Amino acid sequence: MQVTGLTKSFGPRTLFANVSFRIGPGDRLAVAGRNGAGKTTLLRILAGLEEADSGSVSIPRGERVALHDQRPDAQAAGTVREYVEQGLSHARDAEERMAALEARMADGDHGATTMAEYDRAQSDLEAAGGYHWRAWVERVTRGLGLRDDHLDRPLASLSGGELTRASLARALAGRPQVLLLDEPTNHLDLEAMEWLEGIVKDIGAAVVIVSHDRWFLESTATSVLEISNGRAKHWPMGYSAFRRARAEEDAQQAVMAERRREEMERLERFVTRWRAGTKAKQAKSRARKLERLEPIAAPSRDKSLSFGFPKTERPGRVVLEADGLGVEVAGRSLVDGAGFTIERGQRVAVVGPNGAGKTTTVETLLGRRDAAAGRVSMGHKVLPSYFTQHAREYDGRKSLAETVKTGTSLTETEARTLLGRFLFSGEMADRLVEDLSGGERRRLGLVELVAEGGNLLVLDEPTNHLDVESREALEDALLAYDGTVILVSHDRALIDAVATHTLSLEEGTALMRAGGYGDLLAARQDGGGDDASGSGSGTGGGGASGRARNGVGAPPAGKAARTKAPKGVRGDDSSGGAADAPRRSNGRLAREVSKIEARIAGIEAEIAVVEAEVAEAGAAGDVEAVTRLGERHRALQEDLSYAMAEWEDRAAMLVEGA
Repeated sequence: MQVTGLTKSFGPRTLFANVSFRIGPGDRLAVAGRNGAGKTTLLRILAGLEEADSGSVSIPRGERVALHDQRPDAQAAGTVREYVEQGLSHARDAEERMAALEARMADGDHGATTMAEYDRAQSDLEAAGGYHWRAWVERVTRGLGLRDDHLDRPLASLSGGELTRASLARALAGRPQVLLLDEPTNHLDLEAMEWLEGIVKDIGAAVVIVSHDRWFLESTATSVLEISNGRAKHWPMGYSAFRRARAEEDAQQAVMAERRREEMERLERFVTRWRAGTKAKQAKSRARKLERLEPIAAPSRDKSLSFGFPKTERPGRVVLEADGLGVEVAGRSLVDGAGFTIERGQRVAVVGPNGAGKTTTVETLLGRRDAAAGRVSMGHKVLPSYFTQHAREYDGRKSLAETVKTGTSLTETEARTLLGRFLFSGEMADRLVEDLSGGERRRLGLVELVAEGGNLLVLDEPTNHLDVESREALEDALLAYDGTVILVSHDRALIDAVATHTLSLEEGTALMRAGGYGDLLAARQDGGGDDASGSGSGTGGGGASGRARNGVGAPPAGKAARTKAPKGVRGDDSSGGAADAPRRSNGRLAREVSKIEARIAGIEAEIAVVEAEVAEAGAAGDVEAVTRLGERHRALQEDLSYAMAEWEDRAAMLVEGA
């Protein structure tokens, strides 16, 4: 994709001007900029859904462009499966063309035109992933957390998060040459995010990414396009390198601006003092030099959040303790028999897949929901403050300053000062709450959180609607906070920077571990399930399922995946009693998985042979052989899809039994 001189304005405001870049296969360009900089608008222009005021976007003829929109059409007709497979209409079309041509050839049409059309259709199908494109669709939907029973539901019945995942699945399923991703990690759990990172890096497309997820950007981006104050600049480096280089450039520019200002002031003082004195000639010369000098602008960046939490009252050592805790919702057990302790000063990230019950568990710990079993004890002098991911109920007729003062001891001046630190300065403090956007309401919630002064912060998805700079400001504030934190978030960079412990909800268990997100990944990869916190104990043993990063539900392309035998199975117990039953079951499953992997490898090898024979028969004009081999190829692809599904089921059972 070649982009040249794109400019876009809304009324008198120019979003961006003269944006140019080139992106090729395998390049992954992150578009960085503050909220409102025009990042989503740029993606929609690249996708052909909006017009630029000037400039051009060009791609080679026949190349496909797919956009994952963070605001997909909720009114689209059909089922989820039909919606996702719209991204592969070219594959279905090529398959149907091949079937029709094979029928014509079977009826005796052996002309050169027919054979040429068949070759084109076959090439188109191979470019779309071959006959196993349906298996690819299943791999994508499962990887993004869309269960099989979701696929035949009407699209209109999906929640906002499910609809966003369906939009992402449709964009990925089509294997486009240019993939445009607008906030792709929204509504994904941690496992799906990791899966998506692997797919984005392996798909081979030219990818343009808009995201506030710093971990995702660092993992995937090969270059950055920064949009700031209407101007765009390309940085040919990864995301963290871009942030460092930009900070260094800003620092250098600030130094140069200050030196130029001092030089101009010095010349001006000399000219003013000696214009009519004994050094008039030198003054005239320096006046001419002053006229030639231009001020150097200081680095201009949009204002960012900058705040901290006040010093809190010191509670007892144990802040919160759960013993035999059971958590249920609508009769479904989420956590059973959990026991752990959270101590003063710890920052605990609650993690788990979507639907595991993170919010429900946190609200049970706070006493906002009744526990199904066990007990939760709050420690001495613990004052919790809860920041919910759901919108707070406000009196829309009150101003921001009045809202912050309500329920706190802040004076008018203190309330306005605090609001200013959250970018509600000056007259903005007099705005009515009902006029705020969703992101502004989130910031107002943070203002109230600071004003409450609790010594236990419970934060449920606090980074929603916050840009990168605001997320980093929150990160800094939490690191400097002297109280205890319980954090529910999908922001892996925030978790890794802030968390001292993780409380992982895994298949009905609650497991406490020491460390941040990187430590959690390492523990899962090692198969570790032991409590490393020193202050709490998980239940149920065993770590997370740890599915392969290179794809959920299917072995890696071209070879069968290998499933490691579960750790922790001892070989020195020869009692042969009931204790051996799980081990024998795991051994049987492991053997079944190995057999299925061997079958998959055999099918793939046979497919490769058949494809080579089809190419030879087509080149020789052997119509009967092409028809016969085409039927054999389709049958093998069906066998492969079935074997892959069987492999996934057995592998999942094996991991669950670990």
